[in-house]
Amino acid sequence: MPGKPTNADAPIRWPVSIGKAAELSGISPKMLRHYESLGLLAAVPRTDSNYRQYSEADVHTLRFIRRARDMGFGLDAITELVSLWHNRKRSSANVKRITQKHLDELAQRIEALQAMQRTLGHLLHLCPGDGRPDCPILDDLGQPASTFAARSEPKLYKPATPGAQRGNTRARH
Repeated sequence: MPGKPTNADAPIRWPVSIGKAAELSGISPKMLRHYESLGLLAAVPRTDSNYRQYSEADVHTLRFIRRARDMGFGLDAITELVSLWHNRKRSSANVKRITQKHLDELAQRIEALQAMQRTLGHLLHLCPGDGRPDCPILDDLGQPASTFAARSEPKLYKPATPGAQRGNTRARH
């Protein structure tokens, strides 16, 4: 019904339960308990019935953790970043060091993924995709893993028999 207030419109009454904290932060209750066990949150007070009660500051910290996870930071880096975020006497040089390390790791992972993409693209190009059993993709995957770097350079796939060569009408480059 238009104009009727919903629960989403209601002001939040702090502290909140674990379910509400999870909803507000975008983190599952299970992960929220995990982050608490790791010490990423200050000790969360409990009710007489032993239910956790999260403050607005706790939810803000959980949102920080979620954003850091979304950026790909690992738990060790997030632990450091949360500590620095709460420390008003921090040095931004420490934050920059952590972020630079993460950025360098991302660049390495991206390069590795791009190398895989190039290799797979090349192998896909070489595969005739016809009814024959010969397959350069399977041949390559069957090679020892220790030779991956040497095999990642483009190479021509040659069919095993001259008859197979004649039967292939696809151009190979």
